[in-house]
Amino acid sequence: MSEENRKRNPNRERSNARRLAMQAIYQHLIGGDNWKALRLQYHEDPEFGRVDPEYFDELLQHCVERREELQLLLAPHFDRPAEQIDPVELAILLIGGYELKERIDVPYRVVINEGVELAKRFGAADGHRYVNAILDRAAGELRTLETASRRR
Repeated sequence: MSEENRKRNPNRERSNARRLAMQAIYQHLIGGDNWKALRLQYHEDPEFGRVDPEYFDELLQHCVERREELQLLLAPHFDRPAEQIDPVELAILLIGGYELKERIDVPYRVVINEGVELAKRFGAADGHRYVNAILDRAAGELRTLETASRRR
């Protein structure tokens, strides 16, 4: 096994992909940049070597292209219109909503934890609480079998 393969950590690479995707989606929300231009820009970022590139591309493309669909999916859990949600937190929620809906290989607890950690690092002071509440409610709705054990 090469030294490079020994140092690879797929979970860390996915976390890094989420972080970079959140930053790119934030940039889309603020400036309207299309996902293809953002993809090119972020692939040249020095941090990109530490991410799962396919996962980054998937999150970026689907969260931007399906933004309205994902916002509608999460809207019943919002306490205000999506346009009034902090863009950092909205970017995190779009990623979490996408993962809860489409990436059932990622446990719902991982989706929530990753979103909360991103919100703690990049969001407003109590933004992580908001992200936690929204993703937890969405998980209860989208992952009923997986979350059933917590309701007992």
